[in-house]
Amino acid sequence: MSASDDRAFLQRAVALAADCLTKPTDGPFGAVVVRDGRIVAEGQNRVTQDNDPTAHAEVVAIRNACAAENTFHLAPGAVLYTSCEPCPMCLAAAYWAKVERIVFASDRADAAKAGFDDAFLYDEMPKPPGERKIPMHRMALSEADDVFQAWIDKPDKIAY
Repeated sequence: MSASDDRAFLQRAVALAADCLTKPTDGPFGAVVVRDGRIVAEGQNRVTQDNDPTAHAEVVAIRNACAAENTFHLAPGAVLYTSCEPCPMCLAAAYWAKVERIVFASDRADAAKAGFDDAFLYDEMPKPPGERKIPMHRMALSEADDVFQAWIDKPDKIAY
C-alpha cells in the first residue's frame, strides 16, 4: 500500500475519532480495518456507551471485521489504521486477530495528555504475576490439565 493510501485510511480513522466528540458518551478514538485497498470494518470507542471496558475503537473494528469476513483472524493482508497508538489490550487483540500491520496517528504520550494514560499497564505487564496491582497466583488443578489434554487429543478442533 502506498503512503497516500495509508494517509487516506488513517484520516478516516481520525474522522471517526472526531465524530466521537459529537457524542457525550464516547472517547475520541477511531479505527478501520483495511484489506486489499478497501475498508472492511470501522470502529469507534464505545466503552461508556456499552459499559464495556474492552470496547476500544481498535477492538470494535477488529470484531466488526471478523464478523464481516466470517472469520476469527484477519490474515493475510489486514491493516489496522487507528487514530492513536493501540493500548496493550488493543495491541494484543491485533496480534490475536493476526493483523499484518498497524498504522497510527497520535501516540501514547498524546493520549496521556488528553487523560488516557496507559503507562501503568506498560509498567504492570513485565512484572511477575504476584507483584502486580491485581495479584495473581496459580492454583494448579489436575482437572485443568485434563481439559488441556482433552483439547490436545480432540480430532475435530479448529486450531487458532
